[in-house]
Parts: sequence; C-alpha cells; structure tokens
Amino acid sequence: MSISSVPLLDINRANRAIRDELLAAIAEVVDSGRFLYGPAIAALESEFAAICEVDHGVGCASGSDALLLSLMLEEVGPGDEVILPSFTFFATGSAVWRLGATPVFVDICPDTFNVDPAALDSLITPRTKAILPVHLFGQAADMDQINAIADKHNIAVIEDAAQAVGAKWRDRAVGGIGKVGCFSFYPTKNLGGVGDGGMLTTNDDDVADRLRLLSSHGMRPRYYHHIVGINSRLDTIQAAALRVKLRHLEQAAQQRRRNAARYAELFEQEQISGELELPATRDNVEHVWNQFTVRIKHGRRDEVREQLAARNIGSEIYYPVPLHKQACFASLEVPAGSLPESERAASEVLSLPIFPELTPDEQQHVVTALGEILRSKRAAA
Repeated sequence: MSISSVPLLDINRANRAIRDELLAAIAEVVDSGRFLYGPAIAALESEFAAICEVDHGVGCASGSDALLLSLMLEEVGPGDEVILPSFTFFATGSAVWRLGATPVFVDICPDTFNVDPAALDSLITPRTKAILPVHLFGQAADMDQINAIADKHNIAVIEDAAQAVGAKWRDRAVGGIGKVGCFSFYPTKNLGGVGDGGMLTTNDDDVADRLRLLSSHGMRPRYYHHIVGINSRLDTIQAAALRVKLRHLEQAAQQRRRNAARYAELFEQEQISGELELPATRDNVEHVWNQFTVRIKHGRRDEVREQLAARNIGSEIYYPVPLHKQACFASLEVPAGSLPESERAASEVLSLPIFPELTPDEQQHVVTALGEILRSKRAAA
C-alpha cells in the first residue's frame, strides 16, 4: 500500500470506532439536563480510581487545575519552594508560580527524561513545600527514591501523571504512589475527552474531601464558604464520554506498546544508531507511550523535522525550551549550565507518531523516511 502521509496524531480514527457509543452517552446527558454533577461524574471517579488502584478520584476542569488544586491543598504560597523538572510541559511550573511560590528546577535522567533523584537532595531547603515529579511521555519516574527523599525531609510528593494514565512503577499504578496524583483528559492524551478535563487521585479520605471543597469555591452547603477555593468542575458530558473511552483504554495501551516495539525492530534494521537514539524503558516500569521520543544527534534535529514535514510525516518537539529558559521565569536566574541534561534534551528530542491506530505500513514509512534523511545528511557531511 502506498503511503502519502502519516499524521503525528489522528484523534478521528479512534473516535470513529466508538462514535455511536460516544453519541449515545452524550445524548443521555443532554436528555437528563444534568450537565454538572450528573451521575456519570461519580461513576467515572470510581472507575478511574480503580485503574489507579486508589480509594478516591476527584474530577476537575483540567490537568492544569489538578496541579493547582494539589498545591493549594498543601497551602503552597509566597516564600515556599516546589521542586519540579525543567523539562516538562509549562503547566507543571505555572501552577507553582500562580500561587506566588518559587519553582526550583531539577535536572532529568538522560535515558528516561524523568527527574534525576540524585539531584534532589541538594535542592531541598527549609522552604521546600513539595516535590512534583512528572511521569513524562508515559513512563513512571523513580518513585522509590523520590519518596524516600521526601519522607526524610517530611515533604509532600505530588505526581504529575498527565501523560501517564495506566503506567506503573514496580507494579504500582502512578497516581497512587505520592500523596496526590494529577491527570489530564486533554483530547490528545491516552485517555482524552471531548474537551478539557482532569482528575485528582488519592488514598486519603481527608485529602479527597479537601480537594472536593477546594474545587467548588470552598462551598458546602451551597452559598456557605469555609475556605477560598476555585471553580474547577469536570462536566457531565466529559465524564460520560470518558467512561466510554475508559473501556477501551487498556487495549489502546497495548497497541501503543506494540507500536513502540515495532519501532525498535524497524530502527534496528535501518542501522542509523549513530544518528538517532531510541527511547529507553526501564525494567521496573510499565510504559504507556503517550509519546515515542527519539534523540536526533549532531545538532540535526530541526533540519530532520523540516524534511519529515516536507514528506508529510508528522512529528513534534516536546519540549523545545525548558522551563528555566522561558522568558516568564527569567527572574529566577537559574545558574548557567546547572541543568545540562534538560538543555540537551530540548535540543535533541523529536516525537514520532505512536497513536494506537497507527498501521505497520505507516510506521515502516516513517522509519524508512527517517533513515533516508539521516543517511543523506551523513553522506553530505
């Protein structure tokens, strides 16, 4: 079969297969008129908690709000510090900044792109209020070491699991290893909604109750406010659609794993290891492959991406600018050279298509094209 293009993502392929289920679930909400606090909310929270192997799920309006609410739970504010990776999506750092606290950036492990636990101890001060590891691209961070360091200093661990629903660390589901787990249902996530949405997970009854209060203006009962919270509700249509998609989540994860394994085989046959580095998977994790992120060596990443685009092959750079280099955080004055792996990753990473419905022929097309581009550059050099 001739392949003319390969998209980075194709949400419509996934939705077409379950279109009737989605429309029926949404129609049920429309007919009920219960667009907020409908029965699908509690049902989704319970089902999602089961996947994360925790006692409670608390729906909210977005993954960004999940991070914000978890930090509000810890009463993070001016004068406090929160340790987080610089190589991550902006929301991880902005949630800290919005509360008037200081993000303290930690470097990453070069193989997993996740927090380097060896770099944590030296960053902890009396002002440190929380550690915020990110399970980036669908692979769990080293939660044993992170929790051990946090316990030693009596610091809360909040998991940014926005990209990692269903991932595991040593047979433990992410979202249930720290004090609170934060998830996103942005449409491109492994469990994506039909708009924005998020979820918080915890094993602590009091924490779950407090998060519910914080996410509804601190109001209980109606018009009686005990604390100042925010308005962050997961709406019933999102919950209904997500419940449909939740039934297909494990199958989609298996398809992503098959695609990752197929990429490894195809790239080995291409023999371009000197030009490209494949993502590493540690033995004690269950990766869910939100992204398949390679490194393009020798400063060639941007040119390679342009040539892939010229062949109608989708790719993306997650992330071209680490947080400590963002203009809005310039006042933090992070010392030059203090986060070398974060900066190296930002200059080398390129994410390739890995969505569940990606076909073997499409993957072969991506790998062949990338091999041709990298070999032509090598010959020209």
